[in-house]
Amino acid sequence: MTPTNQDPMPNAVDAADDAPLSDEAEALRGELEHLKAQSLLERADLDNQRKRMARELDNARRFANERLLGDLLPVLDSLEAGLANAPADGPLRAGLELSQRQLIRVVEINGLVTVVPAAGDVFDPERHQAMSMIDAPGIAPGAVAQTFQKGYVLNERLLRPALVVVAKHD
Repeated sequence: MTPTNQDPMPNAVDAADDAPLSDEAEALRGELEHLKAQSLLERADLDNQRKRMARELDNARRFANERLLGDLLPVLDSLEAGLANAPADGPLRAGLELSQRQLIRVVEINGLVTVVPAAGDVFDPERHQAMSMIDAPGIAPGAVAQTFQKGYVLNERLLRPALVVVAKHD
């Protein structure tokens, strides 16, 4: 038997062959990290879009009847004016009161809240509209002295400000 000439390390790779593989592995790792980061950004974008759509849908539900309720405000005002002028004991007054109670129940169920500032309440420019100023003894300057017309808020959004008279500053 003759000895065969075998490579002492058959699986060894030259250093020159190792460099391109290492560079390629680093390039693939970099691309993988880039794809992971891009995937996270796209996932975050999708999550933000989902949250924005949910908010918009919630607002659409909460304020879908805003126009209808706004159109009913003059009807509420008219019923109140009719009650102020109706005889104390009569069928007309009873019918107006019943109609007003039913209408108020319906608008309250739909999220409408009445804003009626009392004399002496702090003037709130977010919910009140000042019509004029008067001398009002006993009422702090800048406070509500009188209410001309009720205001209304729909689901925490002002639908119509209360019309008020404000006490003058001395």
